[in-house]
Formats: sequence, structure tokens, C-alpha cells
Amino acid sequence: MEARGVAQKGEGWLTVRQAAKRLGVHPATLRRWANQGMLRAMRTPGGHRRFAAEDIERFQRQRQQLRVVAGLERIWAQQALDQARQELSAHPRERWLEVFDERERSHKRQLGRHLMDLLLRYVSLPGGGEALLEEARAIGREHARNALALGLPLSSALQAALFFRDAAMEAALLLPDTASVRPEASLHLLRRMNVLLNAVLLAIAERYDQTAVRAMSAGV
Repeated sequence: MEARGVAQKGEGWLTVRQAAKRLGVHPATLRRWANQGMLRAMRTPGGHRRFAAEDIERFQRQRQQLRVVAGLERIWAQQALDQARQELSAHPRERWLEVFDERERSHKRQLGRHLMDLLLRYVSLPGGGEALLEEARAIGREHARNALALGLPLSSALQAALFFRDAAMEAALLLPDTASVRPEASLHLLRRMNVLLNAVLLAIAERYDQTAVRAMSAGV
């Protein structure tokens, strides 16, 4: 995120190289974080980026807090997958599941794995990640396209997506009982999950709305 204004000398501002060194990352990584809105950057009269030292220190503390619970996201991911499998075994006759043949179920599994990968990457970030959110929206649109092709109503399309969401959320809520999780880490995980999964659900609803509008325009 490029903040408005111009960085002046002597105000605790760091160059890209200095800030990257403090964080222990490559300057290109720092620039990418700034482009994604994870770090605020100011511009000098010559157009060079400058980072406030206090912002870099705050960001470093956030990264250290995440490292304290290294592996937390992987623990959650495995528990979410186990939870989903158990629910499917317990309710094999769910209406939204019955309409899918084996080829379509395989497609759904691929979408699920892609979404889980996105979740893992997204919750691992301190903030930002708009590109990952757009990938999540694309998954939602693809899920809606498939459901529409099968003639499923919006309620059934959302039920399938909510099934995955519930399994992921339940696994996250159970983390304090299965791992040494600090409250702030668990809260960060839940908040980030919520943002990305909401993006998927909204994309599904928007695709259904767009289809309904086109049908009305065509006089169907």
C-alpha cells in the first residue's frame, strides 16, 4: 500500500534494502509485500520507497508471533480434512452430494484441494493477500458454474460450500484442545479463514444472480 505523502530524511525512514535486512528477507520480497498492501510505503521526491522503522518493527513482531505457532496451519488443515471425511461418511445421502457422478466428485475434490491450499497460504500471511482472495472467488464461480449446469438451486450450491466451511471452522475451534495454541494465533487463523471463505460464498451467490439477470433479460 503506497501511502500518500513524501518521506523526509531524519524521521526514522528506512530504504528498501535496510528494511529488508531488518526483516531478514530479500528486497524483492519486501517490495511484493508492499504491493500486496501488507506494509505501508512512502515515496521520496525521487520516487524511491521508504518504510517507517516503527512499521517494520511492528511487522517483524507479527511475523515472530506467527513463527511461535509454526505448523499450526498444517495441523488445522489435516484436522479439517479428517472432519470433512468423517461427515461425508456419516451422511452419504446428502442431496447436494447425490447429484454428482464420479467425474464431478473428482472435480469437486480438486477444487477442495485447491481451496485448502489457498487457505493455508492465506492464513499464513499477517495481512493482505488480495491475489489469493481472487483465486478463491474463481473457485466459487467455478463451483457455481458446475452447480448451475446440473440444475441445482442456489441453496444446494451453498450447502455444498458450507459443508467445507463448517469442517474447516470446527477444526479451527478444536485446535486449543489438540495443540498448544496461543489465543491471538487462533483468533488470527479464524479471522483470515472467515475472509477467504466469505469470498467464495459471495462469488457463488453473485454468479447465480448474474445468471438470473441474463435469464430475465432473455425473457426466459
